[in-house]
Amino acid sequence: MKLMKGKAKQMEKQRLRSLEAVVFDMDGLMFDSERYIQVSWDKAGTILGYGTLGDHIRETLGFNGEKRREFFLKLCGQDFPYDRFLNLYREIYYDMSREKGIPTKKGLHEILDVLRGLGIKMGVATSSSRENTMKNLEREKIRDYFQVIITGDMIKHGKPEPDIYQKACEELGVLPEQAIALEDAINGIKAAHAAGMMPVMIPDLIQDTTPVDKILFGKYDSLSEFAEVIRKTVGKKEKKSEEEA
Repeated sequence: MKLMKGKAKQMEKQRLRSLEAVVFDMDGLMFDSERYIQVSWDKAGTILGYGTLGDHIRETLGFNGEKRREFFLKLCGQDFPYDRFLNLYREIYYDMSREKGIPTKKGLHEILDVLRGLGIKMGVATSSSRENTMKNLEREKIRDYFQVIITGDMIKHGKPEPDIYQKACEELGVLPEQAIALEDAINGIKAAHAAGMMPVMIPDLIQDTTPVDKILFGKYDSLSEFAEVIRKTVGKKEKKSEEEA
């Protein structure tokens, strides 16, 4: 799925030409980290005697810490040692990331450079903790691309509620309808749509987007593909303005 056809396509191009900001999710969108988390949950769950829990990441994508806690207590029982599980899986995750590094998703640096070149504001809206978020951004040396970084521990209601995206737009100083949210998860798409933004999905662990197809502004295979659309559409506006001047 690219942009739609006919009149809808023209309307989408017009909205893209008025683009003021792009807000990025992090895990699964910028970094190929969700597979590391999945393995970490498997190992931590097994150590604690609850078996492999990694597959449940698909059900919790976009959840902040409190919502994820509620999920596991419901899944495994109220006596589930969530704090021990959390500390253990994080230790395993950080060991893996230090040993192997966390790969970036295809086209990450490309889209960041394209948006910066066009003067479009950028932010991060991730359900991950601030500590983990800053480690990832600084390790990859991309922290300075973002004017605003909103993490899951900064808001009360996580995705699919719109709070995190509303806060990101507010701090960026842009109207939600002039901003794109880049997401890999259904809960994130729902949150962006509820906030009034243009939700763009680049699927990762979950490839079936049927539940949100009707509210998607666009869907792409990679950040590189999305960068090309931005370059051609938003870039044309810049070129046209120069010619008319």
